Amino acid sequence: METETQRDGEDGGTPWLTEAEQCAWRTHLDVNRLLTYQLEKDLQPFGLTLNDYEILVNLSEAEDRRLRMTDLAAATLQSKSRLSHQITRMETAGLVVRQHCESDRRGLFAVLTDQGMETMREVAPHHVASVRRHFIGLVTPEQLAGLRASLAPVAEHLRGSRGKA
Repeated sequence: METETQRDGEDGGTPWLTEAEQCAWRTHLDVNRLLTYQLEKDLQPFGLTLNDYEILVNLSEAEDRRLRMTDLAAATLQSKSRLSHQITRMETAGLVVRQHCESDRRGLFAVLTDQGMETMREVAPHHVASVRRHFIGLVTPEQLAGLRASLAPVAEHLRGSRGKA
């Protein structure tokens, strides 16, 4: 149990979270974990994970439905190794294929197949309904605008610090 002195940072300079900050932080963590769990659960009947779905979305929105593996790894915040394993699994399911890059012999593209695009068309309405049911529909438009305004600087900061130690 932390004391008021510890919270004020008099234990060596650590600026401990206030009760309000701690509550906000823990609520954020709870929502993040619980929402991710629920969205994953809602994708299971389609044989997809949230990471699979994110890859399908990125590829479906890309020119020619393809992205360099390095760009896809960056877009999905996955290591190249982890993404490679995931793409192998998705290739087995017929959702994506890898193609060599003509301009860079070491480069590879992940390409959304017709089956992958059809899967996106089938799953997307269910996923959107899940997002609405478990998130969007539970807050007012004003709360949503406030949430976006509150989180935008955090997202911008974290995007800018990616890859930095």
